[in-house]
Amino acid sequence: MSRRRRAVKRPVSPDPRYNSALVTGLINLVMRRGKKSTAQNIVYGAFQRVSEKLEKGDPVDLLIGALENSRPKIEVKSRRVGGATYQVPVEIAYERQQSLAFRWMVNAAQARKGTPMRDALADEIVDAYNNTGTVVKKKEETHRMAQANRAFAHLRW
Repeated sequence: MSRRRRAVKRPVSPDPRYNSALVTGLINLVMRRGKKSTAQNIVYGAFQRVSEKLEKGDPVDLLIGALENSRPKIEVKSRRVGGATYQVPVEIAYERQQSLAFRWMVNAAQARKGTPMRDALADEIVDAYNNTGTVVKKKEETHRMAQANRAFAHLRW
């Protein structure tokens, strides 16, 4: 993290199929070794499976619903005060909430061994949309940790 100046936020071009910058962010997270077309096939296939499973309309709206259920609002950060390290609860900026939720979703899908990434990602999105699954559990765990350490909230910077 640079101490000189704030990093410039680069604009993300929307994806070709859904014309959504949100989907592009998910594609970029799924992408490995620069293989963007493979990542697009995985994400678009997952969206197709999600819309089949939930039998609702636009998969981007379903992704937004899944994000709403899996975005953490507060997290703990380590703060060193006089030789002791405290876990201080801190509110999270919207973009970090979104990136954490996406990262947790992709990591949980990768952790599902024995299933193709397309199916695993679809299952994670459906689980998050239904307010169940690994990602929502991780969000609740993060909130529980912040709640347990709220006594140190006065050390916030």
